[in-house]
Amino acid sequence: AYEIERDSRKDLYTAVNAVYTNKLEMDKLNDEDRRLVERLIITFKNAGVALSDYDREQLMTYKKRLSELKIQFNRNIRTQDGRVLYTREELAGLPDSFFEDRATETIDGIVRYIVTTKLPDYSPVVRYASLEDSRRRIFLANSQRCPENIALLQDIVELRLKIAQLLGYKSHAELQLSTKMAKNPEVVMEFLNNLHAKFEVLGKRELEMRAELKKADKAGAGNDYTGLFGWDRLYYTNIIKKRKYNIDMEEVKKYFSVETVTRGILDIYQNMLSLHFVKVKNPSVWHSDVELYEVWEADKNTFLGHLYLDLFPRENKYNHAAMSHIRTGHTNPDGSLEYPASVMVANFPKATSLTPALMQHGNVVTLMHEMGHALHCICSRTKWSRFHGSSVERDFVEAPSQMLENWAWEPSVLRKFALHYKTGEPIPEDLLKRLIASRNNTVGLYNLEQLALALYDMKIHMIEEGTIDVKTTYNEIYDKVSLYKSGDEDSWAVTTFGHPVSGYAAGYYGYLWSEVYSADMFETRFLKDGIDNPQTGMDYRREILFPGGSRDASVSLEKFLGRKPNSSAYMRSIGLSSE
Repeated sequence: AYEIERDSRKDLYTAVNAVYTNKLEMDKLNDEDRRLVERLIITFKNAGVALSDYDREQLMTYKKRLSELKIQFNRNIRTQDGRVLYTREELAGLPDSFFEDRATETIDGIVRYIVTTKLPDYSPVVRYASLEDSRRRIFLANSQRCPENIALLQDIVELRLKIAQLLGYKSHAELQLSTKMAKNPEVVMEFLNNLHAKFEVLGKRELEMRAELKKADKAGAGNDYTGLFGWDRLYYTNIIKKRKYNIDMEEVKKYFSVETVTRGILDIYQNMLSLHFVKVKNPSVWHSDVELYEVWEADKNTFLGHLYLDLFPRENKYNHAAMSHIRTGHTNPDGSLEYPASVMVANFPKATSLTPALMQHGNVVTLMHEMGHALHCICSRTKWSRFHGSSVERDFVEAPSQMLENWAWEPSVLRKFALHYKTGEPIPEDLLKRLIASRNNTVGLYNLEQLALALYDMKIHMIEEGTIDVKTTYNEIYDKVSLYKSGDEDSWAVTTFGHPVSGYAAGYYGYLWSEVYSADMFETRFLKDGIDNPQTGMDYRREILFPGGSRDASVSLEKFLGRKPNSSAYMRSIGLSSE
C-alpha cells in the first residue's frame, strides 16, 4: 500500500518531471542518476499520475485490491499443505531412509505413514513409488490443495487487465514488457513458439522411451496402458537414469550431505569471485536452522554484506527455493554504504536420527542457482537501492544464477565436495562420469514443461477484452505442450504456480530467455578461460554483478562477452544445432 501511495503522488512526479524535461539538468547527471530519473518517470506514469482524479482514484482502488489478492494467494500456497496416508506396502520402491522418524497414524489397526506435499515428502514419492496409484494420490493432493486460489487468480488476472487499460495499454502483458529486454508480447511469443518446435522434437523422443517402460509395466501387471501422466514424469525419468546410465539416485545422495555441499560451494565461490565467507557464531536469527555468514573481499579488509541460509522445511514456511532481499545496498547521502543482506530459502530434506541431511544432485543445482541470486545482491554496488543486485530486467534476472548451475556439472568442482557422508571417500570416477552423462537425459521434456508454464502465463496476461478461465486454460496448455496428461480427476495445479502472481506476470518466459545468456556467458568466458579463473571471476563481478540494474542488461552482457550475445551456445548445451 505504501508503494502504491508513493508512486501516485503528483508532487513527487512534478519534481522529477521538472528535471526530466530540462535537458541542461539531465546532461549534468551521471549515468545512474539519469537512469533513475528516466525509470521514475515510467513508474509514475504507470501509477497513473497523468490520469484524471477520478481515474487515478479508481486505479488506486484496483491496485490496493490486487495487492490484497496476491497476499492471500501466496499465503494459501505457504500454509495449505496436502497430506496422504499410506501403508508401507503402498510406498513400495521408496528407500528405508524415507521412513526414518516419519510420523504415523493407526487406523483400524493398520499403521499408515503421513506424507505431506512439502518437497522432501512429495519428491521421493513421485520419483520412487512403484505403484502408480500411490504417485497419483500425492500428485493430486498437491494439485488440489489450494482451491480458493482459483477465484483469487481469476480476480487477479481481471484486475490486471483493468489496470493496464486504464493506463493506456492493450493488455497486462504489454504493460509488463514495456521495461523488459523483450519489449513486447509479440517478440516473446515468437521466441517461445520457435523453442516449442525445437523442444518438441527432443521431448517426443524422450516421451516414447518412457511410454515403452510404462507399457511394459502395465502389461506385466495385466493392465491396459492409458498414457503418461504428470505423476509418471519423475518416476520414469528415474528408471531411465538407472537403466541407461546405471545411476541409483539414492546412492548418489550419499555423496551430497547438505553441510559438506554448502561448505564446498562457498569455497568455490570464494575462489572464483575472490570473496571470503565468515560464519557467524550464535547469530540472532528467526529460527535455529538458519545460518548467517559475513561476506568480505578476499583480502578480508572490505566488508560486502550478509548472507543468511534457511535451508530446511518447517510449518508455514515458503515451500520451494528462492532468494529474497532482507536489505538492499545503496550509497547514503554522506557517502557511506548501506550494506546488503540476502537470504537463500530452500526445503532440503532434514537430518534424521540415523542419517545427516542428504540432498539429491538436483538439490545441488538448486543451491548453486539460488546462491547465485544471493551473490548478485551481495556483490552489487549501486548508488540507488532501486538498481541494486538482482533489480535488473526480469528477463535477465535468472541468467547469472543459471550460469552458475554449470558448476554443479563440472567434474573438478564435484570432486571437491561430493564425499560419502560415512567414509569421507570422494564420489567414484565412474559414477561421476555417468552422472554428468545423464545431464540432458530429460532436456526436451523439462523444457517443454517450462514452455507450457511460460505460454500459459503469456496467454492469461495477453487478453485484451473479456475474461479467461484460468484453470481450464492452464490444464489445456499444460497437457498439450508438456506432453503429459493431467488425468480425468479434476485438479487445479495452477493454484500453486506462484510465479505469475509474485513478480513474474507475463515474465515466466524469462527463465528460458535467460538460458540463452547464461549459456553464452559460461561457454564464451568460463569454459574458455577456466571455470576457476579468478580474473574471469572478477570480470564477471565487475560487468554482470556489480552494476545490478544501473544500466541495461544488454550493455553488461556485451561488456562481459566482448560482443553481442547469441543463442549458439545455448543450442549446443541442449544438444541441438545452432543453425
